[in-house]
Amino acid sequence: MADRAERQARATIHAGGEWLEAGSGATREILDPADARPFAVVAEGDEKDAERAVAAARQAFDHGPWPGTPVGERAALLRRVADLLVRDREELGLLESRDAGKTAEEGRIDIDCVADAFRYFADLVAGEAPGRVVDAGSPDIHSVVVHEPVGVCALITPWNYPLLQASWKIAPALAAGNTFVIKPSEITPMTTIALIDLLAEAGLPAGVANLVTGPGHTVGARLAEHPDVDLISFTGGLVSGTKVAQAAAPTVKKVALELGGKNPNVVFADACATEEGFDTAVDQALNAAFIHSGQVCSAGARLIVEESVRERFVAELARRAARIRLGRGTAEGAECGPLVSEQQRAKVEAYVQSALEEGAVLRSGGRRPEPSAERPATGYFYEPTVLDQCHREMKVVREEVFGPVLTVETFRTEDEAVALANDTEYGLAGAVWTTDAGRARRVAGRLRHGTVWINDFHPYLPQAEWGGFGKSGVGRELGPAGLAEYRETKHVYQNLAPKPVRWFAG
Repeated sequence: MADRAERQARATIHAGGEWLEAGSGATREILDPADARPFAVVAEGDEKDAERAVAAARQAFDHGPWPGTPVGERAALLRRVADLLVRDREELGLLESRDAGKTAEEGRIDIDCVADAFRYFADLVAGEAPGRVVDAGSPDIHSVVVHEPVGVCALITPWNYPLLQASWKIAPALAAGNTFVIKPSEITPMTTIALIDLLAEAGLPAGVANLVTGPGHTVGARLAEHPDVDLISFTGGLVSGTKVAQAAAPTVKKVALELGGKNPNVVFADACATEEGFDTAVDQALNAAFIHSGQVCSAGARLIVEESVRERFVAELARRAARIRLGRGTAEGAECGPLVSEQQRAKVEAYVQSALEEGAVLRSGGRRPEPSAERPATGYFYEPTVLDQCHREMKVVREEVFGPVLTVETFRTEDEAVALANDTEYGLAGAVWTTDAGRARRVAGRLRHGTVWINDFHPYLPQAEWGGFGKSGVGRELGPAGLAEYRETKHVYQNLAPKPVRWFAG
């Protein structure tokens, strides 16, 4: 770990199998959000560094062995990577905690999910048929549709789940036979850097995996517009995603965007008819809104609860939210860590202030906590916040806050619940709580969101596609559709008994 950290302090750009410093010599300090102190230094790349990485990926795809490597060998390498992740689980989990501010346990769980993603795509690609035969209606014709890698993939990942989001892109890209350049968030790059080392240790040929640490407006922008990039996959905010799509348009490259969400958590009164049901629905509403301090694209930030149980539900929710233990991710007993940056905390504070000015009622939180040994005053902590009596016209209800803020709306009828849940420009995820199986199916079917949970919140399955409707993005990650994003299809038509056509005289 020490040797790796020393090397990374000097060179965190990876191109053509070599670790390099930024061409400009620029560096960036990486801060621990729990105390705002720097704990690492990385290279601050720019457009020229992006050019160098793309050239290496292009060379490796056009002239290297990886695209032609048998599927079984590619799958075996992905499984070796998964084994290395398990080996380094504790180190990587703690690094993820320190980098992104989440609790150490959340960090460890993330690493488990990363290993699962590599194993899943290894199994998926290894178990596929070599091609889909198309009946041409003649025994003399052999017609088959085959899959080929897209080429050079540019992968841009967010700061909230650095390694997990990277794995959702890297694993299928490699399984399909592509080469790639990845740009992690400039504020949380550490575990992605570590993963590049693990790929090399697993035996990935030089030039297949390339990385550039640096900001989005230089490195990311150049990757999106570069003519030698065949696919751009971006996870992040709507504004940046729109810019990525615009930059990619002139070269007509494949584009996959996983953007924001403003996700409804709809609770019907019958789900709370028993004490166990009530307790479970409240507990899951807390989990939906406040895991990783609400810095989750699928966070259940909009509680939409039936009016007859609203007061009891919100009162208990607020009571429990006030008891959530905030602290440094590695602190004993910490249940929620800091926000990722001072900028993000200021954004959250502005949303809460606007909500109060627009008539929301503060039921818990709404401020920075008192400092303690586990919560240094310099850290970016903010209390889990419950805002009652909210309505659709409020900015905090319409826009993605990406912080520990839960808004409460109420409904009386099923139709009203569906209308409220769908009244958003996003369409990433949502949940329905009810004991009525018929209602559960009806409401889930009417919700315009890419994932709908019934009597649960937040689980995802590697084999199930993940993506959204509306402004939550285009394309899919995970599952067979996630692999398909990194492939092109080719129709190979073979005439076993060619004959002259004689269209023309002669």
